[in-house]
Amino acid sequence: MMHTWFECKIRYEKVMENGMNKKVTEPYLVDALSFTEAEARIIEEISPFISGEFTVADIKRANYSELFEDETGDRWFRCKLQFVTLDEKSGAEKKTSTNVLVQAGDLREAVKNLDEGMKGTMADYVIASVAETAIMDVYPYSSEPDVKPEFPQAGENQ
Repeated sequence: MMHTWFECKIRYEKVMENGMNKKVTEPYLVDALSFTEAEARIIEEISPFISGEFTVADIKRANYSELFEDETGDRWFRCKLQFVTLDEKSGAEKKTSTNVLVQAGDLREAVKNLDEGMKGTMADYVIASVAETAIMDVYPYSSEPDVKPEFPQAGENQ
């Protein structure tokens, strides 16, 4: 399933550990079909967690080809991978870059989770870079389990 990721920045007043209020802007990642849907989904997802007013300060497309989640990790890392392919006509090596988002507790764990997630890949790849992102949370698309399809599958009882 192809995902279209949008990075949504939420601006709100956060109560800091010392009790003071501070305006913060935090990025979140949402899987949506359009900018409009991304805005609606981030408002729906964030509303229960933020008391008071908040605004969607920015929405932009995020270029991630894959997402590897690890519930034990509390941070997100952007991993740039380069796939090495051989051009059959010229015989030259060609490198194609792609970004992958990996959830982990630290840098070493991110590389370990990346290798684990890429285990089934037949293509040769090189990890070009791994960098921690500011992303607070990721909301992949999931269809609600209680919603029945408009047209039931053949053979199903209605």
